[in-house]
Amino acid sequence: LERIVEDLLSLSRMEAGEKAGFAMNEQKVLSLVRQSVTLLEERVQARNVTISLSIEETLTFVGNAPLLIQAFTNLLDNAIKYGRENSTVTVVGELTPDHVVLSFSDEGEGIEPIHLERLFERFYRVDKGRSKALGGTGLGLAIVKHIVKLHGGTVTVSSTPGKGSAFRVSLPRQN
Repeated sequence: LERIVEDLLSLSRMEAGEKAGFAMNEQKVLSLVRQSVTLLEERVQARNVTISLSIEETLTFVGNAPLLIQAFTNLLDNAIKYGRENSTVTVVGELTPDHVVLSFSDEGEGIEPIHLERLFERFYRVDKGRSKALGGTGLGLAIVKHIVKLHGGTVTVSSTPGKGSAFRVSLPRQN
């Protein structure tokens, strides 16, 4: 219950557009993703998942480190939870002329197309029984969406049932 309240408060602040309260500084993308991986190390080991990072050390953009770590942690946590045991979660970072693009991919069951449009809604779950068994508040992807939006970016998902899902975060280099 405490986690749900914390997540709802965090989400409410972001929805209210309180960008002024979040310090925006130059961030090294690889460092932020590594911090997220460290936070999930216990879950990574429990599911025997390999995390593959393909992000240049020099890849940077302007953003709020704690919020971005929260977003990346939520995406990685979902990839670990809903991916298969003994599989690989891949994070790829790319630079376009104006954006940093990160792709978080798993080798899980994938998501049926009918669910993709609603994934970023509060409390929406594809498989309610499985989601509750794996933990979580049902707010993770809604929080990701609002953190990314607060940074002027977008988040999208593509998925192939039986093969896995990929979440793509595109963030402007300068905010």
